[in-house]
Amino acid sequence: MVLPGVILVLIFSYGPMVGILMAFQQFIPAKGLFGDQTWVGLDNFRYVLELPNTMRVLWNTLYIATLKIIFGLIVPIIVAILINEVRHMTLKKSIQTTIYLPHFLSWVVLGGILIDILSPSQGIINMILGLVGIEPIFFLGSNTWFPVTLVGSEIWKEFGFGTIIYLAAITGINPELYEAAKMDGANRFKQTLHVTLPGLRMTIVLLGVLSLGNILNAGFDQVFNLYSTQVYESGDIIDTFVYRIGLLEAQYGVATAVGLFKSVVSCILVTVSYYLAYRFANYRIF
Repeated sequence: MVLPGVILVLIFSYGPMVGILMAFQQFIPAKGLFGDQTWVGLDNFRYVLELPNTMRVLWNTLYIATLKIIFGLIVPIIVAILINEVRHMTLKKSIQTTIYLPHFLSWVVLGGILIDILSPSQGIINMILGLVGIEPIFFLGSNTWFPVTLVGSEIWKEFGFGTIIYLAAITGINPELYEAAKMDGANRFKQTLHVTLPGLRMTIVLLGVLSLGNILNAGFDQVFNLYSTQVYESGDIIDTFVYRIGLLEAQYGVATAVGLFKSVVSCILVTVSYYLAYRFANYRIF
């Protein structure tokens, strides 16, 4: 039963790793991957580090990814606790279904929707702002607002799906703890503060630690469908940087070098995150 999955992983995950050779070559596609390519050693890495935009791209990636991780933990916790307080089952299920829906839509679809609703001239958001006397905001064309838009739209898309884990964790909390807290005079807020949140502590720690492995993944699909040259300063991330260098400028060796650097750093962070998950949350893969 495992064999088909292993074969797919070998073909699509381990097979392409042969292409790492390109990071150390002045790669010319016409010569082929194993052709007589010119070896340049670490020159591609030095070239990337000397580019004026490299540090800005790295900062954008870390900044956007960190905000997504932080709010991606906080918002689902709050929403899960609020949903858990809803006693009307039909209303509860309706809310869950509504907030889960965006998770199943691709960024190609959501990108088009966001472009329409955030338009400075005809977007519904700016129309509402205009009614209260606020000047139109160019959410997708302003370096000030673009990172906020990225983080906000990412949370809107994914927070509903994230609440599933926390709702499952809440159902695992012993009901007798709530009864004891109620007998001690604790209201619903204090029960949440002293029973629910401590019961979610290990889940929060686990998911928070494991998310460290994604610190260099700021979301290529989302950024690619929403950004433009106007917001390169604040929205250009490692993945879009590699896309432009590798596919648009045909500097395959340089793009591979950037991708390899990102993969090595991500591998280290994933290893550290799993160790921390085992250390603080007693989480083990095997």
